[in-house]
Amino acid sequence: MPELTYVEAAHQALAEEMARDETIFVVGEGVGPRGGNFNTTTGLFDLYGPERLRDTPICERGFVGLCAGAAMTGTRPVVDFMFLDFILDAFGELVNQIAKMQYMSSGRLKMPIVLRGCIGVGGAAATHHSGNYYPIFTHLPGFKVAVPSNPYDAKGLFKTALRGDDPVLFLEHKSLLNTRGEVPEEEFCIPFGQAAVCRRGEHLTVVALTTMVPETLQVAEALSGEGISVEVIDPRTTSPLDIDTVLESVHRTGRLLIADETFAPCGMGAEIAAAVVDRAFDDLDAPVRRLNGAHVPTPYSAPLEAAVAPNREDIERAIRDLMAE
Repeated sequence: MPELTYVEAAHQALAEEMARDETIFVVGEGVGPRGGNFNTTTGLFDLYGPERLRDTPICERGFVGLCAGAAMTGTRPVVDFMFLDFILDAFGELVNQIAKMQYMSSGRLKMPIVLRGCIGVGGAAATHHSGNYYPIFTHLPGFKVAVPSNPYDAKGLFKTALRGDDPVLFLEHKSLLNTRGEVPEEEFCIPFGQAAVCRRGEHLTVVALTTMVPETLQVAEALSGEGISVEVIDPRTTSPLDIDTVLESVHRTGRLLIADETFAPCGMGAEIAAAVVDRAFDDLDAPVRRLNGAHVPTPYSAPLEAAVAPNREDIERAIRDLMAE
């Protein structure tokens, strides 16, 4: 299989789906001739012009509301926020219109809209460009939330998002954008709600999200030389969340760590831990542990920024501590 970067794989998905379905169009700041802040739409303006690659002014609530109306008429908008932090200006449209419209219309109106943007800590981007927010949207009924951690998943999950009738948050951690991986040339989609077991193990399960997936895999490989066998699970989507794969793993390993860059309070780690304790308490040989970023705004200073996000050393320490329980 050819190797692509994360950005290239997602771009390939969008280009293929725009060629297949003329109802797909993209709006956002800089998505036209410039090709997007992260090359998300490079070259597509030359193919489809301003009708399907529409640059917008800085008015997120306006163009999100516009796309909500467009989705109700049968088109398939893709809203490119660059940084997902900017989506917050449109929170009312998202929560009270986009997430609820199918319910309020008894299913007569569909809402096939994809809301994509970069998330995560890194690059000294400061607190207005470093949010994750997927626990918030996972909490709200009506949204599907995809958090791919590699190029293969980026393409497969994006295609699923572009073909569905529900609003989808497609979230790309900026530290992953230039990572490379094998992506099949043949057509494929990845169903939502289907976690990936990235590495099999016997002694401990780590559920890792977004950028924590490759970091945990490197730690697991290093620890295998000491006889510590770590199983690594990537949920791939947080809504729907594949808890059954986690339960099956914990049944075999007896230990669970959730590694997530987002804040701990009311986060995905709390949700996964609660589900495992509720449904698999007797399988646990130790308490469920969580590893999260610091509960503070992301600093602009690079050394301070590095101090608030979990790293490989933190993951290794958390695994060793849990093995010692």
